[in-house]
Amino acid sequence: MTNPTIKFARKDPHKFFRTLNKRVNSYFKENNIQKTGNWKLHLKAVIMFSLFLTPYFLILFLDISDWWKLLFTVLMGVGMAGVGMNVMHDGNHGVYSKKKWVNKFMGSSIYVLAGNVYNWQVQHNVLHHTYTNIHGHDEDIDAGRIIRFSKHAKWRRFHKFQHIYSVFLYGLLTFNWALTTDFIQTKNYLKRQLSYGKMPSKWKQWSTLAITKSIYITVWLIIPMLIGITWWKVILGFFVMHYTAGLILSVIFQLAHVLEDNEMPMPNEKGEMKNTWAIHQLFTTTNFATKNKIVNWFTGGLNHQVEHHIFPNISHIHYDKIAEIVKETAQEFNLPYNEYETTRSAIKSHFNYLKKLGAQPELAS
Repeated sequence: MTNPTIKFARKDPHKFFRTLNKRVNSYFKENNIQKTGNWKLHLKAVIMFSLFLTPYFLILFLDISDWWKLLFTVLMGVGMAGVGMNVMHDGNHGVYSKKKWVNKFMGSSIYVLAGNVYNWQVQHNVLHHTYTNIHGHDEDIDAGRIIRFSKHAKWRRFHKFQHIYSVFLYGLLTFNWALTTDFIQTKNYLKRQLSYGKMPSKWKQWSTLAITKSIYITVWLIIPMLIGITWWKVILGFFVMHYTAGLILSVIFQLAHVLEDNEMPMPNEKGEMKNTWAIHQLFTTTNFATKNKIVNWFTGGLNHQVEHHIFPNISHIHYDKIAEIVKETAQEFNLPYNEYETTRSAIKSHFNYLKKLGAQPELAS
């Protein structure tokens, strides 16, 4: 990962973002609506936390068959993904509520998802949202050697099969959070002096990481064993929960940026990008299934990635309302507005893209 020295173009002669921002702000002002979450988001938070945590307590205290327990771990994985996409995500973007302490509290829900606030905010808010789809800067398109997400990444022979094996690896996302990723990121981010807001002290970050990981392991592994659940069943349930959540989150993440229509632009020798930051987001981001109410509700608006990337300071519950403004403005300025009508078509495009990158080593920088 190189140092973030990218410079986006500052001149926008047609004033696309200024026009769009004015129109979106007018929408909220005219309708007297806050840009943060409301009762709809609060109700969703209750539902997602219930889906995530209720099965845990049922497993601990009910005398039920192992098959029911296994089913409950799957439900916990679904709830885990739901909390991450709907509650934690808005909280760490500071848009769950207009009250800072509520955002901080909801953002801290990442600790029960096996993650870490500091690491997530740097990777997502700083690196991903700023340097979207720029190889060497956006960690979301950096899967190491195993998967080639960009034509600028080195091609390896086994990439020919990545469109087949990648989906099996996607489920390991949050499992890696729990075991290795947070420690690696903390070391790298502190060394590079990266932060979202005030830079934490090394002692505070490492202490927070150690304490929260210890509590996490205690809650999800040690306590179930102490009450009498066989150790291998606990490990299996833990893995199934994480694999379910990881698969859901990974697929949804990939459908936003790693598709056939998305560009993977690189800066020139001076580190300069061709477009302004806002226009860059249009070329590198895609929506999917925005008319599907279930997808809209469950994904926390992550299927409205165009709106989210241009307006990360707005809660996802408003994206369906401002989408038409964004789309019409982009078309008015002759700019792309990438979208797929269904989740299925977006998934197909993603794996077609992986197959193309894996089969054609000449697609390299």
